[in-house]
Amino acid sequence: MPNDDVHPELRRIARFTPRHLVGPRTFRLIRALQALRQRRTPSDAEVITLSSGAAVRLFRAVGVVEPTPALLWIHGGGYVFGAAREDDRLCRRLSRRLGITVASVDYRLAPEHPYPAPLQDCYSALTWLAGLPSVDPQAVAIGGASAGGGLAAALALLARDRGEITPVFQLLTYPMLDDRSSTTAEKPHYRLWSTRSNHFGWTAYLGDADPNVAVPGRRDDLSGLAPAWIGVGTHDLFHDEDLAYAERLRQAGVPCEVEVMPGVFHGFDMWMPKAQVSRRLFDMQCDSLRAALARAG
Repeated sequence: MPNDDVHPELRRIARFTPRHLVGPRTFRLIRALQALRQRRTPSDAEVITLSSGAAVRLFRAVGVVEPTPALLWIHGGGYVFGAAREDDRLCRRLSRRLGITVASVDYRLAPEHPYPAPLQDCYSALTWLAGLPSVDPQAVAIGGASAGGGLAAALALLARDRGEITPVFQLLTYPMLDDRSSTTAEKPHYRLWSTRSNHFGWTAYLGDADPNVAVPGRRDDLSGLAPAWIGVGTHDLFHDEDLAYAERLRQAGVPCEVEVMPGVFHGFDMWMPKAQVSRRLFDMQCDSLRAALARAG
């Protein structure tokens, strides 16, 4: 990968960042390593197990007594690994910066639990969050990163179709939206998530499901969805599919703001959370979410 193509803050680490993070031979090892790390990491989150069986990690705004806006956050991991606890720092920062309630859902993972199980877990967490006395049910947003962003987009569609609860905003950080990207040409600047990893993740998640129903990027009707924000880097496998989805949202009458970050690869903010470019992404997430929740209020 030519160094001058990469964002200056990421050039050094890009040399050592793998192109393929997960596959059929490695995903269980990654899960095991993550489990070890989680046991060693303390957290101040409230952990609640819902009646559906899904677990939620809750962060409440400090010093706020009236009902607050809320965000349901969905972690990434290609649908096959990852855990809500890994995003505790992000969720805590969002809650403190914006003075909102943030709930992070531990959804079931593929391939053991393919579609629609992970999406159902997210929906049960969304309805639970909106029903909390400390939450303003008219100001609940949904969001996620990578596969979590894909699940958030699917959740917006499911909520629209069921008509029981209406999220006010979609915060989609380099979302995994379209399985057809697995068939595109591999590019040397991809990091952490390749077309090979993408094929494995989508195949595990979809199982026997109809992709025209389960995959947000394949859905014909995107009308009536909550306004969205999409952030993605030029060196991300999901760059093209994210921009295409944003354009389709706009064509369907759904407001969608897009932030394209030059020279940035997939998951860069998790790889280098203290870099200025990562902090800029967080600031953009906060600004868009703040504005959306203010409009809802």
